[in-house]
Amino acid sequence: MKSPGRTTLCFVIVVIYTSQVTLNLNLESIVHPLILREHQVAGEGPLRQKRAVATSRPAATEYTVDIEISLENASFLEPVKAHLNSLNFPLQGNGTDQAANILSIEVTTVCRPAGNEIWCSCETGYRWPQEQCLHNLTCQERDNSPAGHRCSCLKGLPPKGPFCQLQEAVTLRMSVRLNVGFQEDLRNTSSALYRSYKTDLETAFWKGYSILPGFKLVTVTGFRPGSVVVTYEVKTTAPSPELMRKANARVSKSLNQTYKMDDSSFQAVTSNETRFSVIPEIIFEGDTVTLVCENELSSTNVSWHHVARQSDIQNSSRFSIYTAVLNNTTSMSRLTIYNITQGDAGEYICRLTLDIFGYESRKKINVTPIRILANEEMEVTCDNNPVSLNCCSEMNVNWSAVEWTQEGMINIPGNPETDSDSSCSRYTLQADGTQCPSGLAGTTVIYSCEFISAHGARGRKNIEVTFSSVANLTITQDPISVSEGQNFSIKCISDVSNYDEVYWNTSAGIKIFQRFYTTRRHPNGAESVLSVTTSTREWNGTYHCIFRYRNSYSVVTKDVTVHPLPLEANIVVDPLEAALPHEASRYLKCCVEEDEDYQVTFRVDSLSFVAVKEVTGKQVCYKFNFTAGSASGYPNNVDVFCRFTNAANNSVQSPPIKLNLVTGENVTCQDPLLGVGEPGKVIQKLCQFLSLPSSPGGPIGGTRTYECVGSQWKVKRNDCISAPINSLLQLAKALVKSPSQDKKLPTYLRDLSISTKKEAHEVSSSPGSLGAVINILDLLSTVPTQVNSDMMMHVLSTVNVILDKSTLSTWKVLQQQQTNHSSQLLDSVERFSRALRLKQSPVLSISQTNVQMKSMVIKPGPPKPYTQTFDFSDPDLWGNVAIDKCQLENLQPDSSIVTVAFPTLKSILGQDIQGHNFVNSLVMTTTVSHKITMPFRISMTFKNNNSLGGKPQCVFWNFTLTNYTGGWDSSGCHVKVDGNSVFCSCDHLTSFSILMSPDSPDPDSLLQILLDIISYIGLCFSILSLAACLVVEAVVWKSVTKNRTSYMRHICIVNIAASLLVADIWFIVASTIRDHYYLLNETACVAATFFIHFFYLSVFFWMLTLGLMLFYRLVFILHDASKSTQKAIAFSLGYGCPLVISVITVGATQPQEVYIRKNACWLNWDDTKALLAFVIPALIIVVVNVTITAVVITKILRPSIGDKPNKQERSSLFQITKSIGVLTPLLGLTWGFGLATVFQGSNAVFHIAFTLLNAFQGLFILLFGCLWDQKVQEALFKKFSLSRWSSQHSKSTSLGSSTPVFSMSSPISRRFNNLFGKTGTYNVSTPETTSSSMENTSSAYSLLN
Repeated sequence: MKSPGRTTLCFVIVVIYTSQVTLNLNLESIVHPLILREHQVAGEGPLRQKRAVATSRPAATEYTVDIEISLENASFLEPVKAHLNSLNFPLQGNGTDQAANILSIEVTTVCRPAGNEIWCSCETGYRWPQEQCLHNLTCQERDNSPAGHRCSCLKGLPPKGPFCQLQEAVTLRMSVRLNVGFQEDLRNTSSALYRSYKTDLETAFWKGYSILPGFKLVTVTGFRPGSVVVTYEVKTTAPSPELMRKANARVSKSLNQTYKMDDSSFQAVTSNETRFSVIPEIIFEGDTVTLVCENELSSTNVSWHHVARQSDIQNSSRFSIYTAVLNNTTSMSRLTIYNITQGDAGEYICRLTLDIFGYESRKKINVTPIRILANEEMEVTCDNNPVSLNCCSEMNVNWSAVEWTQEGMINIPGNPETDSDSSCSRYTLQADGTQCPSGLAGTTVIYSCEFISAHGARGRKNIEVTFSSVANLTITQDPISVSEGQNFSIKCISDVSNYDEVYWNTSAGIKIFQRFYTTRRHPNGAESVLSVTTSTREWNGTYHCIFRYRNSYSVVTKDVTVHPLPLEANIVVDPLEAALPHEASRYLKCCVEEDEDYQVTFRVDSLSFVAVKEVTGKQVCYKFNFTAGSASGYPNNVDVFCRFTNAANNSVQSPPIKLNLVTGENVTCQDPLLGVGEPGKVIQKLCQFLSLPSSPGGPIGGTRTYECVGSQWKVKRNDCISAPINSLLQLAKALVKSPSQDKKLPTYLRDLSISTKKEAHEVSSSPGSLGAVINILDLLSTVPTQVNSDMMMHVLSTVNVILDKSTLSTWKVLQQQQTNHSSQLLDSVERFSRALRLKQSPVLSISQTNVQMKSMVIKPGPPKPYTQTFDFSDPDLWGNVAIDKCQLENLQPDSSIVTVAFPTLKSILGQDIQGHNFVNSLVMTTTVSHKITMPFRISMTFKNNNSLGGKPQCVFWNFTLTNYTGGWDSSGCHVKVDGNSVFCSCDHLTSFSILMSPDSPDPDSLLQILLDIISYIGLCFSILSLAACLVVEAVVWKSVTKNRTSYMRHICIVNIAASLLVADIWFIVASTIRDHYYLLNETACVAATFFIHFFYLSVFFWMLTLGLMLFYRLVFILHDASKSTQKAIAFSLGYGCPLVISVITVGATQPQEVYIRKNACWLNWDDTKALLAFVIPALIIVVVNVTITAVVITKILRPSIGDKPNKQERSSLFQITKSIGVLTPLLGLTWGFGLATVFQGSNAVFHIAFTLLNAFQGLFILLFGCLWDQKVQEALFKKFSLSRWSSQHSKSTSLGSSTPVFSMSSPISRRFNNLFGKTGTYNVSTPETTSSSMENTSSAYSLLN
């Protein structure tokens, strides 16, 4: 700036222009003529390239130039501004640069003298850059900018710039009204009208608003009714109202007049100029909240709006608005909300209106209730121990204060402590017996903690404290002295019902396992009873009954004395049984493992004999020499017992020694150890008393069975148990009686795993050792309430040994002796799985050669799907298990899901309970640790190993079948086969596998689909045909029942058709209450099964009636019963017999709920063989009808006089075939095919033939029973006036002396009769029989599979 003393005023202008050529600006040529020194330019800023504008011509580049102009007379400034405002931009360039256009000229900075200084300030819309405010002196008197804002006035113009800069870009949300009618297409952004309006308006907007400083773009955002309101956005710096009005006027001029723009309707809202603050930042209910809105504009026209309530806020008791202008430059408005509530939460708008501009800012506030965390109920024992009540706020805030109060009958003050860092407060109580006497025990006092915020909010939490006295315990007074094997109980009684835990300890501090005691609470106290059913020496000692309430313990003790006495199971005798000749003697022994002071006697009948003690190592035996001669008064079979009596005079008796006194005449086998025996005699001998190699692990266990063969004892079965395994078995039996069995179990399982591996060869070759390990696992699985990962690993390591392929032959021997060992093993593994608890890791995987286990823990929150895959070395043995998330959501948190897969168990569990289906896949068992209360579904995938072409079934191991020995059961499971995979879905959890049934096709196979299609199409035709048959019979009844035989024949036909029709209808009913694999209504299913059974039997018995009548009329020609007699016999046989059979069947099976099948409305087969009540009568009737058919054909084919030529023989064979073709459907020979389908591996041809013939029974009855009958035809022809055609066919009517039994007069029948020289003609027409399906067949109706 030049010569400040001569300059009255200077200002800086910014010129924005575009040029398509190289910039060549002569600044002197554009200096205003009012400048003091002509052509003197005080200074100029650098050229700034702003933006390139894309046009069809060469690209136009925009430049911004800062120009400083100095004036001597300050009054010249306003004329200069007025002149600049009067210019119409853009200004076309002149001179040589015809392509340059001036877009705008703005005054940015004005400097005026102030005493000896020059103060420079920014025009509206411009600000000093921050660096100028920091490095230059500001005008203190005028510069009262709020803290943090840029200065507005500097002392002196910066010598090197930059000068006042355009403010930051803002977005103006604007609107203008068009006085034209609103059309709905303006709502559709893709319509032609919308695009036309948008294009025209944006063109006009660009022309008008491009003169704004810092203009960037303008966009039409939409249209709304009233007439047409155009909403659009302009991105620019904050313009002055004058410049904005000028730009709006340019818009009106640029727009086509047909739009009828209302010049006075322009409105603009900007949100970039307002500063919005909220105090406090975290708002609690009840706080006083202040919202402050600031804008660098001199206006008090400020309004507040709550968006959720859609209303402006006015001053009231809870809302206060204060608005002022600070230093004539800044507008400030403050909204104060007192005692704020959650209803006040939401978005607030602060809007300042100046001219056409609306300056708007929004702020959303959240109101949080004060949440205090505390135990709402506490129990305090008045034992003078300090107890703390704790309250913590959910949010960590610097609270102003925390106050504690109390209310109740007892006044027990405490000491408050507040930790500001954790936002917690503690109130410590210390109550003694004087403050809560026994009369006030159980009194509740309410303590309240109240958190107060710095802005007035208050939050309160109540804690109910119940004061109780210390418990006084009493225990069983009588001394407890028992012997081993006896039971005892101790009762511990408390006079206080409040406690946290009750448990029992030994004097050594070892907790008694919880299964040995029960605790019960009652209104006046509580009691705990320790019960031991079989005491051992471990129970000898002092026991403590402990009631704990918080940190207060009430203890009472009791001494228990357990005297040594062997348990009956621990006394071994030798021999177990023996034959003893007269006058011979035999040493009898009873042995135990410990040397105690027992009095032992042998008892024979009522006599007692003192035993002799003999100690061998750790084993102590008591012997007695029994002489048969001294037992002359005894029976031939004698039981000898040894009795042990201890110091407490308690006794226990051993298992019996069975002696058989023989004459010795037939004795052939003799052995010093085994004794004597007759041929075929079978005895057992304890292995420890045999001459077997000794073992350092202890005595050998188990038995060996011998049979007397010839003159020698031969080993029949060896059930000896190796010494290490036997020792573990004895320890397991002792462990389950131990008071601390849960503490001993982990160590024992580890030892079992190690010993089983060492004895793997013995386990794989000895049924006794194998059975012992299974018994050990069964015993131990009843002990744990919780199993950790190490324990589970030891269990599966043991299982891996006993399920090795090398043990399969031993398993086979073991299964022959006792069939539930495999079921026992599976049950043991499931019990261990249910007890598994994983604390450190949410998943566990254990993989062995012959067993794999995978598990997952359900954690709180949305669960992950449970999916596990099992692969073994055998590629045909793999499987997947999946449980979806919706099923897992029903489980309790921290529940464990465990799946165990066994590749070799399929060979051990073997066949199903029918004995003809077998398992050939992986066996997987899935368990859940907590009880499942909601319906549960599990999905599994198995490898399809169905090489026999049978039907896979999804089955589970049902432990309750076959007298609780277990068996495969398909209840609740359904199957889907897809190539090499079999998909199973079941509604329960247990051990699953695939059962292969070769008897019937796969439900999804092509054969089964074909049979189903045939069945249901035939069912439709049958129902229609049977209905038509009944209609025809009703129409022609009088015409065709003129003689007794015809009358009875049509009675049979009508009842056959009616019974089959009703049976078909009940079949439809049954299909509606069965959804493929599940029964939707069991009661309706029972009813449907009963009526299907009854009416299908009726069909058969009416067929039998028809066959018997044929036989009666054909054989007993001269005998003639009355019509009423024949009707009575027919109805009794046709409906009476089926009713009796059906009622007996349902009465015998339904009370046990084994009348119907689990997955179909038909007679049960698996559990009760109720299906035989249908199959046996049906097959008997088929046999009878076949016999009758043979008799009829024999009668028809009676030899005639003279030889028949070969041509006649061929014709005769043809006629026989025709006769069989007619008689077979009527008399039920179709069931020969049904009988063929019962057998395993029956050919598919039998299934198809049986299904075809049976499905169309109704159609056969209509054709052969009605329409082929010549009398029926004549009656129908007469009914419909077709007598001529009918008479032509009547010529074949029989004229013989015999009464025709059935008439089928056709040319074929005449030739057939003449061929065999009949004097009386047998004209045979047969109505079709009807039937149903049989077990293990792909029947006409799949319901009866």
